[in-house]
Amino acid sequence: MSKLSVDRKRIGDLFKDRESDFLIPDYQWPYEWDDEECQTLWDDIFAFAFPDDNYLNFDDNNDEYFLGPIVVFKNERNKLEVIDGQQRLTTLMLLLRAFYSRFENMQDQGSQSTRDDIAKCVWKTNIFGQPNFEELKINSEVASDDDKDEFIKILKDGKVPEEFKSQYAENFRFFEDKINKFINDFPMYCAYLPARIMNNCILLPIEAESQDFAFRIFSTLNDRGKPLSDSDIFKAQFYNFYAGLGEKDKFISRWKDLEEKCEKNFSPKQGTPLDDLFTHYMYYIRAAKGVRDTTTVALRAFYEKDGYRLMKETQTLDNLEKLADFWGDIKAFDGAAFSDRVLRKLYVLSYAPNGMWEYLASVYFMANKDEAGHLDEEEFYKFLDKITAFIFAYAFMHPGVSSLRGPVFPEMINIVNKQPVKFENFKFNKKAVLDGMKNYAFTNQRMITKSILTWLAFNDARQKLFNPGDKLEIEHIFSKKRQENDKTLKNSKSLESIGNKAILEKRVNIRAADYKFQDRKRYYLGFVTDRGVVKEGTKNQELLDMATQRKDFTEQDITARENKIFESFIEYLRINELLN
Repeated sequence: MSKLSVDRKRIGDLFKDRESDFLIPDYQWPYEWDDEECQTLWDDIFAFAFPDDNYLNFDDNNDEYFLGPIVVFKNERNKLEVIDGQQRLTTLMLLLRAFYSRFENMQDQGSQSTRDDIAKCVWKTNIFGQPNFEELKINSEVASDDDKDEFIKILKDGKVPEEFKSQYAENFRFFEDKINKFINDFPMYCAYLPARIMNNCILLPIEAESQDFAFRIFSTLNDRGKPLSDSDIFKAQFYNFYAGLGEKDKFISRWKDLEEKCEKNFSPKQGTPLDDLFTHYMYYIRAAKGVRDTTTVALRAFYEKDGYRLMKETQTLDNLEKLADFWGDIKAFDGAAFSDRVLRKLYVLSYAPNGMWEYLASVYFMANKDEAGHLDEEEFYKFLDKITAFIFAYAFMHPGVSSLRGPVFPEMINIVNKQPVKFENFKFNKKAVLDGMKNYAFTNQRMITKSILTWLAFNDARQKLFNPGDKLEIEHIFSKKRQENDKTLKNSKSLESIGNKAILEKRVNIRAADYKFQDRKRYYLGFVTDRGVVKEGTKNQELLDMATQRKDFTEQDITARENKIFESFIEYLRINELLN
């Protein structure tokens, strides 16, 4: 059974303890508390220590203020590695150091005594309790914190040069201002506040016997600062492994590069971009193990099995880097990495009704990449075409991303076993799909609407990729305003029919809104204003064809186009062998 030491302590007792040697480790987040958090801390402590602005309304023997827990473990260097509570510890150190600087030249006994007590909190002491002003009680090794040296220098010198711009410097200046005002308001009682902070403010240090146990404790607690993500926990495991190989600095550099790539290329709904990368890799590992269970465990629970075994294999970080590069090429629509026809498929999938395709693509990449991280173009194209047809059809036949797990998870296993993706047990009935599409309400709010319209646009071999910065919106070809004014459409469903909708760049849609078809053709095609300003038209090839070939777009055209869309999609399923 893992051992645990929990002992509520006054700040002064905890910080003065000669065994207290705190380390903010490499894998932690940088310091992030700003004026708002510091103001809250100051207000709370002041209201506690000086009730109703009166130092007498306080019981020094019984009044206590709880500042929360901190979770630590003693590492191999005999330092208390901080897993939870770094923001509080760091801020308290800055606050006490600011008090020490202000009391340094005061001569009254109370101020001198308080200053000496603060010194024993900030600096290490010898056996006689004398502070060594060269050795601090706290240090930071946070790899992603470029300002940690400023933190150490502020604590040592008690000064903030003008060129210091870090959050540490800003917060130290904040506390200096607050302390100066406090001393001006309570000159005779100024020593009471820091004394009560040290003697009556309580922390709950929780010391675990190992890093793993400390992480488990942390996961059950709430932190006022930014909590560690799953990937931060994984980073600690990687760090220990690579440090053991003598590659600590190299690992830190690789990890920072990986973080930057993920920030650019992953946009998760929850968790961090790095968490998302680990989720993608998890699906590959699941498939490689032949796991068909449609219920997935939490990310951290998945990786912590077998003592984080995956973080103790060099190939894991190598694979994560290659997977991140793969998604970097996809998000950039990199023509050097993929052919034009593959890029077109990827563009359509970027508007898929759910994100399951991304996990499928990651499993495919991991199972089929060569040593350089490249895929066979022809096979990758076929794979993308197949999953586009299946996922888009499944979306309106079986709404909900969770329902996709049933057919997708077995295909992931087929992929890693080098078997073709067939969705053999989930093929579609032609009549059921056609009836389903005809009865489906393709509203603008449903993601499948834009998905089908994007697929339709790129079903034309002439369709070019849209400009990177263009946001696509759903255009009513026969506009709502026209129907309001003319009442031309007889069928109430025609206006919102999929046959009356197309994807259109927002910049064009704004200009073309509410015009008759004859008028909006110039906006589709682009034009030059009276002042000679070029207004670029759309890249939607179908709308360009309409603008050059049609005089109008009527209810009959809406119905004909709707039927054409449905028939084309059924043919798309047939070509991809997804009809039974």
